[in-house]
Amino acid sequence: MAQKTYIVPHDFSSVADTALNHASAVAKITGAEIHLLHVVSKPAQVDDTKGKLESLAAETAKKNGVVCKAHIRIGNIFDDIGDFGKEINAALIFMGTHGAKGWQKIVGSDAMKVITNSEIPFIVVQEKNIKESGYDDIVVPMDLERDTKQKLTIVADMAKYFKSKVHIIVPKEDDEYLVHQMNSNIAFARKFLNDRGIDFTTTIADGSLEKECVRLASSIDADLIAIMNHQGNRLTGGLLANSAEQHIITNEAQIPVVIVNPQDTGVSGSILFS
Repeated sequence: MAQKTYIVPHDFSSVADTALNHASAVAKITGAEIHLLHVVSKPAQVDDTKGKLESLAAETAKKNGVVCKAHIRIGNIFDDIGDFGKEINAALIFMGTHGAKGWQKIVGSDAMKVITNSEIPFIVVQEKNIKESGYDDIVVPMDLERDTKQKLTIVADMAKYFKSKVHIIVPKEDDEYLVHQMNSNIAFARKFLNDRGIDFTTTIADGSLEKECVRLASSIDADLIAIMNHQGNRLTGGLLANSAEQHIITNEAQIPVVIVNPQDTGVSGSILFS
């Protein structure tokens, strides 16, 4: 079985350290390797950062009991993340951002292309560190899109390892057809999670799904929110281009968000850990 690998783009900022803490906590449980990626624009900059990044990798490995490797590339971080991810067959990318202000730095066309076109899920974190127990509570907003079911595979993987409780929240629908479709999605989620022995709750949003999602996550001090990018191959008009979803990603409670792009592989099987 191939070794699972996680990427942490690292620019020596505090939020990059937070992303590394998250990656370390997950890797310690799953046995994955962590690959730190630092990108410089000029060859002359390599020597200035190589020792620092290698020291950080060594310190992380010693402190957390994980395998952590340092990589420096010359180019552009937004171009190189995807290529590097394919090169090492990464399962997850942990990325730090400074809330709404910082998010503007990574939602330009280059970064949007990285995230929305990536087959690799991203976990975007702010300053909030992962708990010692990991991701105890995971909130999953679930709409009428069929692709949203694919989130459950990643959520179930995490819940399996962290013994998490999953909190599904769905929009309130009045149209009879939409109610039927939503009930079908909820039934699928219940069976999917029940079959895997995962504890869960279901909530109907009393208002906009994204706002109620953040409100629910904040009220239960959730550790992770899982969202799906329904427009995975588009740079505009997709979930990540929508201010509502940016509201989730840059939530004031600083709850990390895992962003998944739809795949043709369905919802069966383990994406991250097995």
